[in-house]
Amino acid sequence: MTKRIGLLVGWENTFPPAFIDKLNGHAGVHAELAQIGGTGEAFVKKYDVLVDRISQEVQHYRLHLKAAQLAGTYVINDPLWWSADDKFFGFSLAAKLGCAIPKTVLLPQRDYIPSIDKARSLRNLEFPLDWKAITDYVGFPAFLKPAEGGGWKNVTKVNNEEELLAAYNASGALVMTLQEFIDFDDYVRCICLGRDMILPIRYDPHRRCYLVESGFFPPKLGQRVVDDAWKICNALGYDMNSVEFAIKDGVPYAIDFTNPAPDMDYHSITPHYFDIVLDEMVKLTLRVASEGRTPRVPYNFGDFLPGGARATELGPIARIIAAGGQPGDATGGGVVAR
Repeated sequence: MTKRIGLLVGWENTFPPAFIDKLNGHAGVHAELAQIGGTGEAFVKKYDVLVDRISQEVQHYRLHLKAAQLAGTYVINDPLWWSADDKFFGFSLAAKLGCAIPKTVLLPQRDYIPSIDKARSLRNLEFPLDWKAITDYVGFPAFLKPAEGGGWKNVTKVNNEEELLAAYNASGALVMTLQEFIDFDDYVRCICLGRDMILPIRYDPHRRCYLVESGFFPPKLGQRVVDDAWKICNALGYDMNSVEFAIKDGVPYAIDFTNPAPDMDYHSITPHYFDIVLDEMVKLTLRVASEGRTPRVPYNFGDFLPGGARATELGPIARIIAAGGQPGDATGGGVVAR
């Protein structure tokens, strides 16, 4: 039976055609740009695998992908987890995993939607913020950047409290983080595919360009970069991601690693790395399709789906009846489901 693979993309135009063409060169595979319209609540899956590189920007796609996963399509990346994840959670998690992380503080948003009454709706919010304690902890210079998002959007380097407050006051309803600036000696971006393939690439943030080099780290440092990237991606459960490290005094600080639609542009990552990434993405997708891999469902609802651990479990009223009892009227005092 032909395996159907769909790709969701935005305006990128080098990876998509190359990926689709290469997949279609394999027998028993049909790959295409996925077509998504109206979605019924009980639809039958159209694709065995969907590769998602745009739903972070198009909410309709994200909601469709959640339902497609429920229908049995394997989605790269898991849309339920991607929706739940954020960069600040990632920093907290990576710190607990033993990775080096810049000092980071989550800040309340500056502004709110119109229905929020600041006098009544924010009684749990500490006000005014203790900016001195925050800046003493993080230090200057620092980066003020969103707790969600990517692509270096709305990121500001601040050198003192005056610059911080000016940038914070202009941040609107975005939830921001203040993060220690690592005055790095070197920088590496790892493209991580299939949770087991880690491709470290030397990167120049000042020129925003990838450098085609090999052997650019001492073995011990290179091992830690690869192992930390692997650990982070497996802990987060991403099949497609990138992890960035700022290297200072031989320590790789993980500074950005919630990138489930990583840069794969031919002109950006260079032809050399593009060919590697393209080959590995094709291998990953074919492997998932050929194995008939289905979504991991580490959520409560998975237990109640057909074949789940609690799929045949009776509800509280049905249990009373099955035991020969009389359920009585449950609308007055409720029923305890034990």
